Amino acid sequence: MVCFSASVLTKGGKVLLARQFVEMPRMRIENHLATFPKLVGTEKQHNTVETAEVRYVYRPIESLLLVLVTNKHSNIVEDLETLRLFARVLSEYCPGELDEAAVCRNAFELTFAFDEIVALGHKENVTMHDIQVNIEMESHEEKLANMIRQSKEREAVEEMKRKARTIAKQNQVKGPGSGGSGG
Repeated sequence: MVCFSASVLTKGGKVLLARQFVEMPRMRIENHLATFPKLVGTEKQHNTVETAEVRYVYRPIESLLLVLVTNKHSNIVEDLETLRLFARVLSEYCPGELDEAAVCRNAFELTFAFDEIVALGHKENVTMHDIQVNIEMESHEEKLANMIRQSKEREAVEEMKRKARTIAKQNQVKGPGSGGSGG
């Protein structure tokens, strides 16, 4: 299977999220996504539409459409399985009502999860659990950077307190009436 793009659209055709998996001009993907709503009829039995160039595999989910744009030679059974996994990711990362606002609010998490499912146009052999583990995985470098930042912040606070004590001691030594011009 070669999956060009995975997208979440409103039923009116507005693109909420689109992730491109292969190198192709942005305009071409936008044209495919703009063409899709015109191709989908009111018929509910089918979940694929083909053009001369690509196959659209889609699934309505509440008020949205989840759309995969694949090549015409891809295995339709694998495409449908991949679509099912995308749908599970969508419902997992947009808990509650799945609507336009939920998709936009969780766009980054969805994009990262989409990247776990398809790499360079080919489906990865992953489960929903694998995706969750990979997304939540902590980075050693990130932890180290956070520890260094926190250490620097603590040092700066300590330095600030030390200087404040020094200034306070200097003010006590000078005394209240020793301003400058004596009189």
